[in-house]
Amino acid sequence: MITARILIGFVFLANIQCAGAFLFYPAAYMHGFGLDSVVGEQMVRAMGLLFVMWNVPYAFALANPIKYRMSLIEAVIMQAIGLIGETSILLVGGPYPSLIENTIKRFILFDGIGLVLLLMAVWFAGKKKLSTSAR
Repeated sequence: MITARILIGFVFLANIQCAGAFLFYPAAYMHGFGLDSVVGEQMVRAMGLLFVMWNVPYAFALANPIKYRMSLIEAVIMQAIGLIGETSILLVGGPYPSLIENTIKRFILFDGIGLVLLLMAVWFAGKKKLSTSAR
C-alpha cells in the first residue's frame, strides 16, 4: 500500500502544485492559454480552482487506496479523460500558435505520466488487497 500511496501522492502533489501556481501566479500562465488582461488572470485562477476540485478523489485515494478504491478508480478515469480530451483537442483543432500548442502538449505529458502512475497505484493496491485477503 505504501508504493500505491507514493504514486498517488506524486500525482496529487503535482496537481495541487499546478493549482497553486494558477491560483497565486496567474499572470505567469495566462499567455500560454492565449489570454491577457485581468480577465485572463481570472480565467487561469478559475482553472486553478478546478484543479483543486478535481483532486478530491485523489486525496481520498491517497489517504487509503484500498479502503477508497473507488476514489482511486475515479482518479484514473479523470486522468484518462484529460489525456484523451487534450490529445483530441491537439489533433482535431488547430493549427494553434506555438505557445498554445506547447501548453496543450505539456498537459498531455502531465496527464499521461499521471495516468501511468495511477494505473501502477491501482495495480499495487490490488496486489496488497489480494495478499491481505489471502491471510
